[in-house]
Amino acid sequence: MEDRVETTRAEALAGAGAQTQTLDLSKKPRLNETIIQGLLFASGAISILTTLGIVWVLFTESATFFLNDAVSVIEFWTTTVWQPRLELFGIWPLIFATLRTALIGLCVAIPLGVSAAIYLSEYADPRVRAYLKPILEILAGVPTVVYGYFAINFVTVLLRNLLNQNGEVVQIFNNMSAGLVIGILITPLIASMSEDALRAVPDSLRQASYGLGSTKFETATRIVLPAALSGVLAAIIVASSRAVGETMIAAIAAGAGPNFTLNPFVAAETMTGHIARISGGDLSFQSIDYQSIFAIGLVLFFMTLILNIVSNIVVARFREVYE
Repeated sequence: MEDRVETTRAEALAGAGAQTQTLDLSKKPRLNETIIQGLLFASGAISILTTLGIVWVLFTESATFFLNDAVSVIEFWTTTVWQPRLELFGIWPLIFATLRTALIGLCVAIPLGVSAAIYLSEYADPRVRAYLKPILEILAGVPTVVYGYFAINFVTVLLRNLLNQNGEVVQIFNNMSAGLVIGILITPLIASMSEDALRAVPDSLRQASYGLGSTKFETATRIVLPAALSGVLAAIIVASSRAVGETMIAAIAAGAGPNFTLNPFVAAETMTGHIARISGGDLSFQSIDYQSIFAIGLVLFFMTLILNIVSNIVVARFREVYE
């Protein structure tokens, strides 16, 4: 009996020792995991440092611009004429044209994108969805310069044929064409992000709605869409940032030269279009024209930053958590 007890005790001690050794080995970081962790940290650090570098350049160059004797901060924000060669720096023509083209684009993209998302999420067969969603996202992969020439060679021609019957209403370069094509550009972004938000809504809500006698359309618009509202609004705000920052379409189709006007059918240069045109010209380094590019870029940076902050607030405000 004592031999059996001793044997059992020895086996228990041996098992405990093996378990302790296993735990000790599991605590030792593997070399591969350490390398991967280091690479991930380096990637995150590079992203942060790159952002800080961009912000540093914008602030330093913009400070040089605003400290110039020919520049008045008050006139910069209160006047409506932008002519750097004449030392007139009223930013509002550029801001107004940028917001107008972005608003036109959103008027096109929001109904198309949300409708496409509802169809893909609630109506489309899984096999059809597997084909349609990649095809829709192909639009996001088309180079924006192609969209720009599509705007000026097709959309502008179409608008001129429709509206220029009793005189020249639509100019060759105009904000309307640029805005419409920007809307086509950002439609896949809204559709893809909104569809992901709609599909994240639990099926139990849909089944409960069907059980109460609701139709599929009523379920999609009154149950699923409100439940995914935070994701849909976030998609719209992200698309707004994309529309505000679009360069090539605005540079090609919107027109050259700042123009403070309410008419979307005339040429009016956007902030990004102006930066692209001026930076490609013959500018001397550290001239007032050269420094004005960074001041415009800083304003554009704060506009997109505000949109991103609003996006986070909207997501936090309207987010629904399901268990």
